[in-house]
Amino acid sequence: MNMHPTLTGLSLLFSAAAFNANAALTGPYLGAGNVGLVYSSVSNVTWTQDANLFKTLYDADNTLVSQIAAVTPTYNDSYWGLQTIDASDFNTSDGQMTWLGGLAFASYLNSISYGGSNQWRLPTSNGIFGYDGTAGNELGQLFYSELGGTAGNSIPNTATFNNEQAAVYWSGTEYAPPPLYAWYFLTSGGTQHLSAKLYHYYAWAVSPGQVPAVPVPGAVWLMGSGLLGLLSLKRRGHAG
Repeated sequence: MNMHPTLTGLSLLFSAAAFNANAALTGPYLGAGNVGLVYSSVSNVTWTQDANLFKTLYDADNTLVSQIAAVTPTYNDSYWGLQTIDASDFNTSDGQMTWLGGLAFASYLNSISYGGSNQWRLPTSNGIFGYDGTAGNELGQLFYSELGGTAGNSIPNTATFNNEQAAVYWSGTEYAPPPLYAWYFLTSGGTQHLSAKLYHYYAWAVSPGQVPAVPVPGAVWLMGSGLLGLLSLKRRGHAG
């Protein structure tokens, strides 16, 4: 598990978003509620900075599963029919969940407008088996094009994200026929494949486009304006 510090409000003093060494990624920056977000210009989606967000939120509030089930009590699966979302869909010890649990978790993030967005979802898959980082495979594009991952190796450990897992992450794309399966991306090797929806894997949510950064607090802007004013007076004094 990778642990990295998040940005503080002061780091946004002169810029709404910080740029890391990977030019395609903007962030991490702070969204509504001071949560970390990262924007991908390649896929045109915003990722949660926390790549195991469910576990982080659950550790802070052990009623999280009940809250998720309250938002999405049932789901009409295209293969299994009407399914009840409950504790069996989530592994609270490590943060993994079933495919339906991943969909329900994304719906929960929408219900609380996490980071200022109500359009969270699981990333898409383009349905190509194997080592793939082409358009439509949002996890693959992140892995190869933006984080510089290489086939057969684990997701790079960068300061951009927190809690990246070298493991399996669900996509939101079903396989058909039959829709018994859904696509996943393996961040420990850079491959894309299928799995039965009942298995427990990690879920990393994305939101379309760039979720706005929170405005810099007025007090911080005032402080910056005050410093600029002092510098201006100092220059005038020297000029006199």
